[in-house]
Parts: sequence; C-alpha cells; structure tokens
Amino acid sequence: MTVALHPSLESLARLVGTWTGSGHGEYPTIDPFDYDETVTFSHTGRPFLAYAQSTAHAGDGRPLHVETGYWRLARPNWAEVVIVQPTGLTEVTEGAVAAGTIELRSSAMARTPTAKEVTAVERDFAVDGDTLRYTLRMAAVGQPLGTHLVAELHRVD
Repeated sequence: MTVALHPSLESLARLVGTWTGSGHGEYPTIDPFDYDETVTFSHTGRPFLAYAQSTAHAGDGRPLHVETGYWRLARPNWAEVVIVQPTGLTEVTEGAVAAGTIELRSSAMARTPTAKEVTAVERDFAVDGDTLRYTLRMAAVGQPLGTHLVAELHRVD
C-alpha cells in the first residue's frame, strides 16, 4: 500500500527515495579519503521524513560512518533536522528550504562523555532532478568550521 506524503512536507518531497554515489572527505586532523554512500529518505504519511545514511571506504569497502534521524518542517520552507550518530553525537540543525536547495545550520550539538567534540555543523544540499549534491562543514576537535565532506548521489528508486 502506497502512503501519500504528508501535505506539510511538499517542499521536501524531492528528497524522498534512496540515493547512492560517492564523495570525498578531508579535515585538518585526518588523511583525505574517498567514500561510497547510500542515503534514504522515507515517510509514513506523518509530518516528518525518516533519514538513514551509511558510507563505506571507496578503496576497500570497509564501513566508515552511519547516522539516522528525522526531518520535518517547522513552518513552510523551514526545516528542522535531528541526526544521531553511534559515536555518541546528536546534531540539531535547521534552515531554509528553497527551490532545490536546503541550507542547514546546527542550533544544538550534544555528545556523550566519550564522543569527539563537535561544536558546529553546516549541511548544504542541492537537488537537481535525480542528482543530490551536498557539502558538510564542521567545527570539531579544536578546529574552526571547515569543509569535511562533499558528495554527489543519484536516485536509485
């Protein structure tokens, strides 16, 4: 049975589906790396999207990172996103949703006592048909806000 997307999510509708592709990561405290990624945005007809992401090293396929969360619209064209990582980090971001673009900025970061310090995250998305591009910037472990990840994904369903 197909469930209709909640009407309040219309400006996020272009995200719904599964996306795969590749990206590049770098940060002052690590060696640069390339990765393969799968992202899924799904819904149940309620006023939120469920989000799941996983990456693997492009060279040897070993798992690198996973995160999960929820996206919703607080008001028209303004997203609120909660993302949880198994490394002990929770990220709350919010931002503008416009024609094909989403610009999220962290409004709260929480971590367990053993998680790495991350003080800010910015995520910019651009959707053009069946192509999703994003850039993730972060301030972490004493480093200022800087580019960490850049990727291009393609819709597979």
